[in-house]
Formats: sequence, structure tokens, C-alpha cells
Amino acid sequence: MRGIPESWREMTLGDVREGRGTTLDPAKHPGTSFELYSIPSFPSRKPEFVAGREVGSTKQVVAPGTVLVSKINPRINRVWVVGAASGVPQIASTEWIPFPPVEGIDPDFLAYYLQRDHFRNHLAANVSGVGGSLMRVRPAALDAYPLVVAPVKEQRAIVAAIDSHFSRLDAATATLEHVQRNLERYRASVLKAAVEGRLVPTEAELARKEGRSYEPAAVLLKRILAERRRRWEEAELAKLKSKGKAPTDDRWKARYVEPAEPDTAGLPVLPEGWCWATLPMLGEIDRGRSRHRPRNDPRLLGGTYPFIQTGDVRCADGFIRSFTSTYSEFGLAQSRLWPAGTLCITIAANIAETAILGFEACFPDSIVGFVNAERPVLVRFTELFLRTAKAALERFAPATAQKNINLQTLTEVAVPLPPEAEIRRIVDGVEAELERARRVAHDSMRPALGIARLRQSILKWAFEGRLVNAESCAVPSIAVSQS
Repeated sequence: MRGIPESWREMTLGDVREGRGTTLDPAKHPGTSFELYSIPSFPSRKPEFVAGREVGSTKQVVAPGTVLVSKINPRINRVWVVGAASGVPQIASTEWIPFPPVEGIDPDFLAYYLQRDHFRNHLAANVSGVGGSLMRVRPAALDAYPLVVAPVKEQRAIVAAIDSHFSRLDAATATLEHVQRNLERYRASVLKAAVEGRLVPTEAELARKEGRSYEPAAVLLKRILAERRRRWEEAELAKLKSKGKAPTDDRWKARYVEPAEPDTAGLPVLPEGWCWATLPMLGEIDRGRSRHRPRNDPRLLGGTYPFIQTGDVRCADGFIRSFTSTYSEFGLAQSRLWPAGTLCITIAANIAETAILGFEACFPDSIVGFVNAERPVLVRFTELFLRTAKAALERFAPATAQKNINLQTLTEVAVPLPPEAEIRRIVDGVEAELERARRVAHDSMRPALGIARLRQSILKWAFEGRLVNAESCAVPSIAVSQS
């Protein structure tokens, strides 16, 4: 390896990585307490202290100072050093690749070395498996990777220097994260004000100020219900005629079922001119379709029809503008193609996430669709309201591993309905405020990217022998900007 001091040694990770270590099944020691290093607990950097009966699978025994590298995608390159002995056995998930303590190598020195982007890219190039979370790095793929080792005194000085610089970067990152949290609170306050009639002047207030009358929401709702009945009658009549059963009177119309009104007991008083409604009163609501089993049958996929899943809704930020999966003609035949403008509401996995389709698409029964083709602005207002109601809807999810709510839950949700003229002004007001928040969030990402690049630069300098003075182990200063 070029560019390292003469006093440093060149090795490989294979020189410091042992083969298969000792494993144990904690369940065979139900009353024993263990210090567990798991992949899920990594972000907190605090191991779990659990009884053997609470650990569900075989673990590997680790010693203080063991460097752990995650081998599972997409969490490869997570690096964690096992802490000092705590008086109980220390164990780790088998999803970690362990580097036990080696004389002459400081564990933190090795851990920082393995956090470089160059090493992460090496891991990413050596994953294997089916895809997604099933892709893993084979430990042997690390053995040929080069390792440079400074004299022990210099290692410790390098670790101290990195710690010092990173602590300042951590402070800058914390400031940016505080900005992001404030933005989230601001967005939530905007939505809450919007659906409570406090974001823009109400139609009743404007009408009084301008000396005119206005149409209250109850009139709009009556019109929507009339349109709903008309569409049902047109569809029903078409079905009867297609079967050669053209009716001779209007008795068939009695089969129409009006949607149930909301239970408003205990609900807050609405602004003047508003009223309560339910989603079935405001438009069509139904579950998506994906009848065929198994759902991963290759015949379903690879065609020209976009196929949206719960993860797509969660990541959409209000509007679904792209897709990663498609249905074939076979897939479409067992599903339904929903129109652009459909509000998608997740009822499984990610509860009550919402987004509006920007194109025709299919989706499975883990998503509910809500449509009012004549009033896209009403659909958008409904999407904004459901964001504010998400926590309440999540409380309906059963306490199971796969949380879900059902269609009935959504049909009973009471939705505040403003006058039609007011809906547009509310939506425009929300869009303006959310766009302002997006710009601030975007601006705050630039220094965050700069911090990430600076971290990698510090690691690069460190392992080229340029971060500390080799003779005195003095640490040069590096300017860190939080702007």
C-alpha cells in the first residue's frame, strides 16, 4: 500500500481475523444474564442485558475489545467494539463478523479503519444472496483486504485525534438534527391548523367581511352524495341491461344503500360552515386487489402496469411519482388498475401512511384506495387530514408482529369537511408552507453531506499517517464549520 509511514506495517484483515469462534445457545441457560450485541441495538451503542430464556437463537461468544462488523445488507459496515467486561457473558448476533483482540492492534484503531467508505464499497461488492435483507457478506471475502497498522503509541494518538474531531462533527450533526426535528414539528402544526380551520380565513369569515353569502359544507356533502347515488344507478342499470334485464320501473333503485353517517359524539366543534362526513360519503373507498397466490409468482410481474406497495406509499411524501415494480397482463387480471389521483392508505405493515397516485397503478389488499375523480382537491385535503389522524388510527392496530387495521376502521373515521371554496385555499396554504419547510430541509442537508465527507477525509488522513505527528503524536487542528 502506498503513502504510509515507514514505521507502519502492511497486513491483511485475514491476518487478524480468526476462523469460526465459539457459539452457544442462550436458551439452554434460561436463568443466566447475558450482555447481547445485536444488530437492532447498534444505533444506541448500548448492548442489551437479557436472560437466556429471552434470546431466541444461537449466538457467538465475544470478548472485550472484539471488533464487530455487520455482514447483513443494508447494514454492512456497521462497526461496534465490545465493551469492557461487565461480569456477565458477552455474546453477539451471528450477523456480526468478529475480529477478536490482537496484541499490538488497538480495537478502536481497527474499528475506525473499517468505517472508511473504501472498506464499505469492498463489502458491498462482495455480498451474495437472494436480495435485500437476505444478502450477506461472506467473512472470507474480507481476508484479502489490506490493513495498515501503526506503532501502538501512534495508534492511540490517532484514535484520540479521530475522537476529538468526530466529537465536534457530532455536535454539528446534532444541531442539524435539531433543525430537522423542528421542521417535523412545524409540518405537524401546519397540518393540524389546516384541518381545524386555523390556517387560512374560513369561508364564513370572508363572507361576512365581504358582505356576501356562501355555500356551507353541508350543501357540498349533499351534492357529493347525490353524485354518488347517480353513479351507482348508472352502473347498476348498465349491469342489468348487459344481462338483458332492462327494468320496467324504479323498484331496483331501492337496493341502493346510503353510507352511514359518522359518530360525532365527543368530537370537537367544527368551524362555522363545516360538517363531519365519512370516507364512503365523500367518494369510493375499497381495498386493493392481489388475489393470486403465491404473491411472488414471476408470472405476475414484469409488465407495463405500475404495482405500488406499502413501502412506496410510506416513502412518497404525499404524492407517488415513481415505481419500482410492475404487473404483467396476468398480474393485472387478478388485480385492479386504479386511476391517477387515487388516495392510497396503508392498512398493514406501515399503518395509515398516505399518498396520492400520480399515474394509473395496481396495489395489493394491504392498501386501501379512496377516489373522488370530480374533486381532486378534496382527495388532497383528505390525505392531509389522515396524516393528522395517523396516531389515532395506529391505536386500532392489534398488538401482533404484523400490525394492521381493516377497511371497516377507515369507513368509520369522521372527516372534517370545509366548504368547497375553502378547501382549495386550505390546500394551497398547506402546499406553500410545506414547500417552505422542504427548502429549509434541503438547505440543511448540504452541511450534513459536508460533515459526512469530512468524516471520511479525517479517516483517510488518519490511515495515511497524516493526522498526527508520528514523533510527538501531536494532533493538528481541523476547522469544522456548522454552517
